Amino acid sequence: MVSGLINANPVIYEKKQRQPRSAQSLPSDEYRVEPIDQQEIFDHIRDIKDPEHPYSLEELKVITEEAVEVNDQNSYVRVTFTPTVEHCSMATIIGLCLRVKLLRSLPSRYKVDIRVAPGSHATEAAVNKQLNDKERVAAALENPNLLDMVDECLAPSYD
Repeated sequence: MVSGLINANPVIYEKKQRQPRSAQSLPSDEYRVEPIDQQEIFDHIRDIKDPEHPYSLEELKVITEEAVEVNDQNSYVRVTFTPTVEHCSMATIIGLCLRVKLLRSLPSRYKVDIRVAPGSHATEAAVNKQLNDKERVAAALENPNLLDMVDECLAPSYD
């Protein structure tokens, strides 16, 4: 995807077994709001492709299910991701991909907070500030080159 790789030889981890979603045994009500949980959020983001490599963020252990926090009652989701290297120039793109995927997947009532894991990136505070500033995110998504890169990372893979 990108020439001049920052991390030319990343460690690849095995994907976690997909957990089947348990069907609710409650009476069917098409207007009932179903709670969103950690597993559902992880299922939305686990297959996002890394901007530099043909691997998913899950395979690179950039995201894990444990790094997803959900408070359904308060409509709040936090995803903490860990770049593969401390000076990852793609950290902002990865965070933008996570935000866009969740914005496209979740009801609009949710506040989404995307964070770099503490101590995992050289410019952690700046990346966190950029990823959680509505105006900066909107401006980034108006850039056709950035939007193309995000869409490429979010495109489904058929493996």
